[in-house]
Amino acid sequence: MGADPLRVACIGMGWWSDVLADAIQRSGKLEIRTCYTRSEEKRKNFAAKYRCRPAESYEALLADPEIEAIINTTPNDVHLATTRAAAAAGKHVFLDKPIANSIADGRAITEACRTAGVVLALGYQRRRESHFRYVKQQIEAGLFGKLVNAEANISRDRLGKVDLSSWRYQAAGMPGGVMLQIGIHYIDVLAYLIGPIHAVSAQSVQLVLPGDNPDVASLILEHENGALSTLNASYASASEYYLMNVYGKDMTAFYDLHNGLRLLKRGESRPVAMPCESNDTLVEELEEFAAAARGQRQHEVGGKEATRSLAVVRAGIVSAHEGRSVEVAEILNGDGKM
Repeated sequence: MGADPLRVACIGMGWWSDVLADAIQRSGKLEIRTCYTRSEEKRKNFAAKYRCRPAESYEALLADPEIEAIINTTPNDVHLATTRAAAAAGKHVFLDKPIANSIADGRAITEACRTAGVVLALGYQRRRESHFRYVKQQIEAGLFGKLVNAEANISRDRLGKVDLSSWRYQAAGMPGGVMLQIGIHYIDVLAYLIGPIHAVSAQSVQLVLPGDNPDVASLILEHENGALSTLNASYASASEYYLMNVYGKDMTAFYDLHNGLRLLKRGESRPVAMPCESNDTLVEELEEFAAAARGQRQHEVGGKEATRSLAVVRAGIVSAHEGRSVEVAEILNGDGKM
């Protein structure tokens, strides 16, 4: 196939479709050929902005032999229908997180792509940030020793920026509210750094935003290796803030949005700043997808991993509702509707 860019179609025109399209343009290893969304105005605007053809229908787009892959940013509840159709048409799929709203859908999406022999890649870009990659390398090199604890915070200010007609801010379209919408990113990072999550205790509340969905959530996560971590997710804070502290018996890593990464070794009294160059995580994950679609490598987060991170959120929703610790296995082994 050489170095020809992967020919893609974008479906679902919202703010995130443009974020990914901008990243595609920064890359050059993918090329947007066509686009589709139900709103004719939205697809014409997207086509003009990114110099591609608007498709008349999703069926027509999938029938186009020129298109190798789909960049799917449709609402969560149509991920299964849109991805299953793409897989049946032999198109690889880059699907933004979460994989779906239900475990049953997540599994069906994974199976449809596996059966069709197409790549399914999930958009979990935050684990790719250079500071987290560095911490992961140090953990794998044994410098942290036994991992004991982590604390994470992913907060954004959404006051005055909420469109209540959008699926993103409705319980039906985004169950668990902030937990599923942004908390799942740091669930993925915590599992990546500390290891798989075994059980969840959670509480969620609605404090600031309008509507019917939680805008603040706190989770205690029990990892399979025994370590405990906490995750706070908020859409109700004064500004944007990200924090990830990882505590090992021999070393601790402190990361936050404003101060970067610092490391503190056992026996030392002051953390040492560890400069990490910022990297283009969106370009990296899309280029990895393009390489996977051409059979050159695996994509890091596939359907099975993404369904598990969804199960952690679903466990958190049950925990918050029922006031008990919920094992992730209970969700994965349930009726799938969770």
